[in-house]
Amino acid sequence: MTQTAISAADRAALTTRAALASISMAVILIGLKVWAAWQTASMAMLGSLADSGLDLVASLVVLAGVRVAAQPADHEHRFGHGKAEALASLVQVILITLSALFIAFRASQRLLSGAPTEQAELGIGVSLAAMALTMLLITYQRHVVRKTGSLAIGTDRLHYASDLLLNGSVIVALVLDQYAGLRGSDAVFGLLIAIWLAYGAWKASTHAINQLMDREWPEEDRQRFLAACQDYPELAGLHDFRTRTSGNHQFAQFHVWVPADWTVQQAHDRMDQVEEALQKRFPGTEILIHLDPEGHTDRETMLPPHITERAT
Repeated sequence: MTQTAISAADRAALTTRAALASISMAVILIGLKVWAAWQTASMAMLGSLADSGLDLVASLVVLAGVRVAAQPADHEHRFGHGKAEALASLVQVILITLSALFIAFRASQRLLSGAPTEQAELGIGVSLAAMALTMLLITYQRHVVRKTGSLAIGTDRLHYASDLLLNGSVIVALVLDQYAGLRGSDAVFGLLIAIWLAYGAWKASTHAINQLMDREWPEEDRQRFLAACQDYPELAGLHDFRTRTSGNHQFAQFHVWVPADWTVQQAHDRMDQVEEALQKRFPGTEILIHLDPEGHTDRETMLPPHITERAT
């Protein structure tokens, strides 16, 4: 709920450009790391190459996800297509996990065999170039996420941000293995990289699963919305407050007690004005208000006390 308000068309254009930039970056890095891995025989470099290969696949998934999510609501998807981003993010998590398992397996083999690395200068140079290019990409992705709130681009950015640590680890591994004479350090760093990737996958998965499971907004956002509602006397009887997120679109719905002597037209007009005012304060949020006679509660809509709110 904190991203800058922009039009759906602008959001689609920004997320698509970010996905294409990610794809281009992955292709460049794969080319560099294939050459470096072949020349150095570094396990850490091979792990970095595998990660970049999955980066490319993940970025293609992100591109598909943001394009589907940008489609407007239709007859079969009345709430829009926003969850396509969460699905794309979840696919990324699966790919990152597979990458971590592959790297851990290969690093364990290298640790047992004790095979040495070669040409540290080449591996270090490629890793430094990869870090510089990655910094450019994640800076742009951070801008896009701030403007759009895209979950898929945000997950992609987290993955590339972890690549900075990964490439730094390759440099340290090569230095320790070839210059400090600490054999096996390259394989150890390969294992550490695998653990780091697995942790990043677990962390990213929680955001995607929360959206797919229609988890409530963070408590800070819920309370901010409820505090805003207190500025409108018509909402004094607010209860049964529910929220969820779908892609970049927020949904808030609640019941409101209204005086029994109000006509349906009066209640409708007043709540329309409140909805319009709240939507200006919370762009990208669809608000649904259900009217109840004062003191009345629909039993089938009752929620447990810890998620039932009443603004007073």
